[in-house]
Amino acid sequence: MGSVGVTLPGALVALFPGSPRRTEVSADTVADALGVLDARWPGMRQRLCDTTPGIRRHIRVFVNGERAALDTPLPPGAELFIVTAISGG
Repeated sequence: MGSVGVTLPGALVALFPGSPRRTEVSADTVADALGVLDARWPGMRQRLCDTTPGIRRHIRVFVNGERAALDTPLPPGAELFIVTAISGG
């Protein structure tokens, strides 16, 4: 497992007091990284994933600038960005 940087959206940080906007985790896949985040801040995975299991449709996850899924590998030194979708009318 390699260390990867994780950047969280402000809306998620607001729901989990003590969570930073950016943190480091050791993980091999996006699913592993979300598991580490959930261990640190219980309930975070539930906010990010649905029961299929998959990433919720209003959440976007990117690894090194590319859209990612739960099974996307995380090379050491990767940057994982979690973004909430924005809509308007």
